[in-house]
Amino acid sequence: MTLKIAIQMDSIENINIDEDSTFALAMEAQSRGYELYYYIAPALRLEDGQVTAKANKLKVRRKHGNHYSLGKDEIISLKDDIDIVLMRQDPPFDMSYITATHILDHIAGDTLVLNNPEQVRNSPEKLLVTHFPDLAPPTIITSDKEALLDFYKRYGNMILKPLYGCGGEQVYHVDENSFNLNALLEMFEKFYGEPIIAQKYIPEVRKGDKRVIIIDGKPAGAMLRVPAENELRTNLHVGGCANKTELTKRDLEICASIGPELKKRGLVFVGIDIIGDYLTEINVTSPTGLQEINALEGICLESQLWDAFEKRLAERT
Repeated sequence: MTLKIAIQMDSIENINIDEDSTFALAMEAQSRGYELYYYIAPALRLEDGQVTAKANKLKVRRKHGNHYSLGKDEIISLKDDIDIVLMRQDPPFDMSYITATHILDHIAGDTLVLNNPEQVRNSPEKLLVTHFPDLAPPTIITSDKEALLDFYKRYGNMILKPLYGCGGEQVYHVDENSFNLNALLEMFEKFYGEPIIAQKYIPEVRKGDKRVIIIDGKPAGAMLRVPAENELRTNLHVGGCANKTELTKRDLEICASIGPELKKRGLVFVGIDIIGDYLTEINVTSPTGLQEINALEGICLESQLWDAFEKRLAERT
């Protein structure tokens, strides 16, 4: 199968080729003989109903300091010239991100966009979890200070974070001995225009959180991200360590509960986070972890993903 693939991502120049999931996807696509194009989200154009992008043909190689080559600038039609668009730029999930999903909506009936841009827009990581309240820890999303103080009073130990944050930024643990909750709420009110999300603290986070890759509704691989000493966050880029893990009965129950809905929404590539027995996030914007899980489990998740992408494309014709 010869396909033309457009990858919408952040600057390829600065990626870590040993960790970046988009790079792994590009390498696999190239190995299958697909023709690759690369562009950044600001290069998208919507004019008179036509969606184009200033893009470059892309070649990738697993060579540090020389991991890509770009062709000349081209204006490509994402409807007429491309078979699949991979929406892979990183959050934050701000109005620029949302606008990109609206633009890609114009081609979604003709070109396969992954993940589905409408459903990405409707499925912010921390909000999508609220549709599965039986799987998540006690959670409140609000701008109401009194409601947040009452939540703290009831649980005495909670996590505060921005509703549309990413990468573990501005995540705070407020325990029963904290005296700075009011100051934190004032900070959120001043610097963020959105509601705050608060969740009951799950002590098992000290043992790590489990990142599970879901491919077209089915679990395909996992790793345990263990936080560094004196660190709450498990994110790898802030010092978390990736360890081999197994999916427990509860993990599989969570995957089985959410998998059909993810598949129905066209969310083919998803990364979920599980702490203890609780689902805490469903990552659909630009999930990561492929290369780390591959190394731990001896598998090739990007190959499984492209098999799923090809199947989705075949089902449209």
